[in-house]
Amino acid sequence: EVQLVESGGGLVQPGGSLRLSCAASGFIFSSAAMSWFRQAPGKGLEWVSTIKWGGANTSYADSVKGRFTISRDNAKNTLYLQMNSLKPEDTAVYYCRKDDYSGSVRGQGTQVTVSS
Repeated sequence: EVQLVESGGGLVQPGGSLRLSCAASGFIFSSAAMSWFRQAPGKGLEWVSTIKWGGANTSYADSVKGRFTISRDNAKNTLYLQMNSLKPEDTAVYYCRKDDYSGSVRGQGTQVTVSS
């Protein structure tokens, strides 16, 4: 069974940082493209970032480019999202998602709240 478990969310002041993690199991992590998405209150799901299986190929939404960094540790089956210079508009539930030959699966999410 595929499992994706996000952690690391919380309450942070504007300008602060958080590091999200996504622990993966039940599939060949090193072969999957991994992504972060987010959903703000009352809004639709927004793509944030993607990292390809090797880790060298990354992409970001314009809204987070230069502030967020996606990375992966294939030895630990873990995906990360380092978020710096956080803004109130970054407040959302953050989800990780895997995409491979067998399809897409998303985790349950972790809440990030940016507020003073």
